[in-house]
Amino acid sequence: MHQFIGAISLVIPDYEAAIDFYVSTLRFSLVEDTDLGNGKRWVLVAPPGSGETRLLLAKADSPHQFRAVGNQTGGRVFLFLNTDNFNRDHAAYLEAGVQFLEPPRHEPYGTVAVFQDPFGNKWDLIESRRN
Repeated sequence: MHQFIGAISLVIPDYEAAIDFYVSTLRFSLVEDTDLGNGKRWVLVAPPGSGETRLLLAKADSPHQFRAVGNQTGGRVFLFLNTDNFNRDHAAYLEAGVQFLEPPRHEPYGTVAVFQDPFGNKWDLIESRRN
């Protein structure tokens, strides 16, 4: 049996702002951008080298969904971006203006620092010792 998580829905306030951040700033690939009509789009992005898991950028369309933007996990880190070179990516993200909420730290599982996207979602940038 082979199963995998194909996409994780990320509620965002605006498609263009989200695409700009994830594609231009974080250097993710724009995998798909399909117009579904009525202002809805199917927008998938993926980090460089990602084979299976994508982010579905889902535009909020109700007051309830807008309240969830940036707080889908109640303030905890939501997504974990693994890298094969923490120092390279951390430096590139700092240069691109990514907001880190802490300096890099070394944990038993790897080197990590929390950053935040423009919508308030917290991410771990992590180079695992298990790579």
